[in-house]
Amino acid sequence: MLLPRKQKFRTIALAAIILPFTLVSCSKKDNATPTNTTTTKPVDTTKTTTTKPTYSLVWSDEFDGTTVDTTKWNFETGGGGWGNNELEYYQAANATVGNGNLMITAKQESVGGEAYTSARMTTQGKEAPTYGRIEARIKVPMGAGFWPAFWMLGSNIQTNPWPACGEMDIMEHINDTGTIYGTMHWAVNGQHSQYGSTLNVPTVADYHLYAIEWDQNEIRWYVDSTLYQTGNIQNNINSTGAFHLPFFIILNFAMGGNFPNTPVNQSLLPATMYVDYVRVYKQTN
Repeated sequence: MLLPRKQKFRTIALAAIILPFTLVSCSKKDNATPTNTTTTKPVDTTKTTTTKPTYSLVWSDEFDGTTVDTTKWNFETGGGGWGNNELEYYQAANATVGNGNLMITAKQESVGGEAYTSARMTTQGKEAPTYGRIEARIKVPMGAGFWPAFWMLGSNIQTNPWPACGEMDIMEHINDTGTIYGTMHWAVNGQHSQYGSTLNVPTVADYHLYAIEWDQNEIRWYVDSTLYQTGNIQNNINSTGAFHLPFFIILNFAMGGNFPNTPVNQSLLPATMYVDYVRVYKQTN
């Protein structure tokens, strides 16, 4: 079922359910991962809470204009694989706004020595929440070699390089499957660790609401109203201190790379990732 477009609300209340953890190891971002990578399961506190978080909207982009709002977004440009053997050259021209959507379009065209172009946008230096609910309503493109993502990086990445800065992948989708990936990355004793789960979404090609709810105890991953993963960060368990600091938002649509691990289906290009809105809420209770 499609979500109603652009519901204009300013306060929401959502049930928080803390679940036992199920460990799922992902092989994504192999090129960016050191050979001593470990997958660490955050300790399961086996607690349950019936508290319903209440949130108030503090930042958003509804994409109701005609161009990308550069007071809210930066463009990251260039090629070179981006640490993942990606095949695109990112440029601002591939991000447009119209009909109430941000549209990130991947094209088959040669720029900067790469065979494809696309766009990558961040809120670095402009919006970097610590805790809250971060959500986006997105329609992902489907096709072999496609890799759209909605994710976050620790704002101190320039002085505390990845993975020590932390990373939260709110939504990643690859190829033409129905699988959505949610993953957290961080460093334990200088080694890359990750914890993630997946959710099968039969209507993945439609608009869906992808979100995390993040507080001082845990990070919860949602697709629409379905909670499918919880990561424990309480008291910096297993060196998760990075997740108690500000993170900025990233939207991008990659071509190829280690995670899709398959040739790009050029017959489906140009292809577009549609973003209806991005919203950041602060918990008020």
